[in-house]
Amino acid sequence: MNETNCYILGIESSCDDTAAAVINNGLVLSNVVATQEIHTQYGGVVPELASRAHQQNIVPVVHQALRQANIDKKQLHAIAFTSGPGLMGSLLVGTSFSKSLSLGLGIPLIDVNHMQAHILAHFIKAEGQTPPNFPFLALTISGGHTQIVKVTHYFEMEVIGQSIDDAVGEAFDKSAKILGLPYPGGPLIDKYAQQGNPKAYPFPKPKVSPLDFSFSGLKTSVLYFIERETAKNPDFISENIEDVCASLQYTIVSYLMDKLKNAVKKTGIKEIAIGGGVSANSGIRKALKDAESTYGWKTHIPKFEYCTDNAAMIAMVGELKYKQGIFADTNVVASARLKL
Repeated sequence: MNETNCYILGIESSCDDTAAAVINNGLVLSNVVATQEIHTQYGGVVPELASRAHQQNIVPVVHQALRQANIDKKQLHAIAFTSGPGLMGSLLVGTSFSKSLSLGLGIPLIDVNHMQAHILAHFIKAEGQTPPNFPFLALTISGGHTQIVKVTHYFEMEVIGQSIDDAVGEAFDKSAKILGLPYPGGPLIDKYAQQGNPKAYPFPKPKVSPLDFSFSGLKTSVLYFIERETAKNPDFISENIEDVCASLQYTIVSYLMDKLKNAVKKTGIKEIAIGGGVSANSGIRKALKDAESTYGWKTHIPKFEYCTDNAAMIAMVGELKYKQGIFADTNVVASARLKL
């Protein structure tokens, strides 16, 4: 394989963002994302509307990615696309388009696991970023997943802990909804939390096995707490929003860190990388940075644009697979519940 000049187009359409990126030897030449504003009025992603928006966005997004990268589609070496996990209708748009484009150009097709891509995004060449050394522990935190993964090589990953019910991103967004904040509420909780007292209100940490997570009980306790307090004072939320958000964020971040500490103790691995949309949260980023001096860990935090769903991470996995000759055939199918 031509190592120095290999152009990979990555296509991501697992949820409500249509994204395309071109990567060349680990360097991102373009990373275009079209976000779908329509879902805010429904307080969450509507799958049918998401897949329709992907159909409208995918051609212009890919066109823009190629133009920004300053290359012609005939210069591409392979097409990498998200085959799962995600919303089935959304995945089908990206899968069908990628198959057609690879057939039309006569170049290899590469299927990518979305959660694997969040982890391998750390190998994108970026200023001030050094990739983790194998083996390392990856904490993948998003709206659909909360996992601790032991990574021994690019494609050798073992999930050693995960949520037994809801994901952490869902806990943030549903709690925000209880507080009357618009969707997506996670970033707003983070914003308010920075002005509040994290010890103002104690929320319970769910008790499950040492490496696993549970967030459904936490959401319920937030609901009962808000119902109880607003019955006493109808203006409780508006008067105390910063303290409530700070307390909730403190509980979630310390819970995640407790589990990571357990994983480090069990495996002896002190190199930690995070990925997924929730890794943009400032509380989690600070806790991980603090862990370097407190516990002697080496932590890896991706740049903001590689935390949320993006195509650069898909293209990165595509490049790693391309160089190892790992290709998909045209019979490949999308899988909404694809496992790591």
